[in-house]
Amino acid sequence: MYIKAIVLDGFKSYAQRTEICDWDPLFNAITGLNGSGKSNILDAVCFVLGISNLSQVRAASLQELVYKNGQAGVTKATVSITFDNRDRKQSPLGFEGHAEITVTRQVVIGGRNKYLINGVNATTARVQDLFRSVGLNVNNPHFLIMQGRITKVLNMKPPEILAMIEEAAGTRMYESKKLAAQKTIEKKEAKLKEINDVLEEEISPTLEKLKQERTSYLEYSKLCRELDSLRRLVIAHQFFTASQGQENAALHLQKLRTDEQEAREEVERLEEEEKKREGELREMERKRDKEAGGDLSRVEEALTQAQRAHAKAQSTLDIRTEALATEQAHREQLLAHMQEDASARDAKRSQVVALEAALASALACSQEAARGLQEAQARFAAASVGLSEDGQGGHAATLAEQILKCRQEASQAQTEAAQAQMKLSHVQRELQQRKAEEGRTTEAYTRDQQALSRLKTRAQGLLRDMAALGYTEGQLEMLQKKMKELAAEESAMREKVDRAVASMPQLQFDYRWVDVLLTCSIIYPFTCSIATTPQL
Repeated sequence: MYIKAIVLDGFKSYAQRTEICDWDPLFNAITGLNGSGKSNILDAVCFVLGISNLSQVRAASLQELVYKNGQAGVTKATVSITFDNRDRKQSPLGFEGHAEITVTRQVVIGGRNKYLINGVNATTARVQDLFRSVGLNVNNPHFLIMQGRITKVLNMKPPEILAMIEEAAGTRMYESKKLAAQKTIEKKEAKLKEINDVLEEEISPTLEKLKQERTSYLEYSKLCRELDSLRRLVIAHQFFTASQGQENAALHLQKLRTDEQEAREEVERLEEEEKKREGELREMERKRDKEAGGDLSRVEEALTQAQRAHAKAQSTLDIRTEALATEQAHREQLLAHMQEDASARDAKRSQVVALEAALASALACSQEAARGLQEAQARFAAASVGLSEDGQGGHAATLAEQILKCRQEASQAQTEAAQAQMKLSHVQRELQQRKAEEGRTTEAYTRDQQALSRLKTRAQGLLRDMAALGYTEGQLEMLQKKMKELAAEESAMREKVDRAVASMPQLQFDYRWVDVLLTCSIIYPFTCSIATTPQL
């Protein structure tokens, strides 16, 4: 690659567009009178190559490179260099397919500065990389050897000569890149250490805490699901037990009703016998009246009192029978609404037991009344002779004593009736409370049944989706395990590549042999040359 043409427009003393052609591939020299602009051509070349020390081109700023600093109507300076690039072996990287490479640099009054490569805008770093890839570095202190420095070069010491040779050979560029890379690595290592510290001190403990919380949450969710399942099983068991208890209670109630019917038939039979005995008694009274004469009135009076006592006992029996019927009606209502939980069922069973005890008590009272009737009849039979037994050891008692005893029994029966009424009120209040609790339990049971139906429907949908996807047991775990193995293998391969690149950093660059020679000889006031040797 060598220079074919240079075009200057508004650069220093070249106000008009000036093109210099027919450059030789091996050696070139520019001669002319003093002030003809020979040095400005070398400055133009350094300007395009991207010189950073403007004192080398005899300027303090880029604006001074414009013709007369822009005061003559020229506001920009442009220099274009066209390189012959037909030798592909010595071409810059990325430009092997271009026969010519034109590099243009333009500076405008006001500070704008831009590069163009083959007419396309490019950055300064892109242009410097292009020239460095062929061994041209205008910022090399030994790139330009001006007049008066030749003796200094000849008197250099071996280390200085080595440094100049390295600069000329282009290896200094790699040293600078190496230093820059080392600084970058140090910064990255510091940043990596900071990241690792953050990971160890903040992120890792947080992740561990989150994992523990996730495990606890999963365990809690599992326990909640199990608790919900067990609760439903308990409710179902309670419902089944209550249903069985209801059936048993219904059977027991039927049995009680049968016993009650038998008791009523027995009472009717006793009443019929009593009526028959009364008829016989009247017949006996008529006979006795005929025989006894004046004693009939006393006997009638005693009979009347005995009948009153019998009427009181009968009324007590009727009250107990009505109370029994009422208790049985309430018991039927309780049995009809037995749809609550086990505790309510147990309470109702306790109530049923209490009612059975009351029924047994009523039956006992009925039997006592029957026995009282028999005793009254016996006393009436005894009264016919003027005496009666008091029922306690068989001692004889007067009629007044018997009336007093009957009144005591009647008072006791009334007390028992009042107690039975209080128990009935208490049972009715408890029944209303149980009904309310039963309604709430029924609503909860209905909601649970609806939720269960929705969950069953969702589970069936998920099973259908899984069947449509063709999912098998353990397939997801197998794929996840395979992904982890591939990720570990990829990480290992990347580490191998990084170690290989770190051990052979020269593989990061691929420069070819180039041979560019540009020599400029200035007659006055000094002589300079630009030269590069073959580079790798």
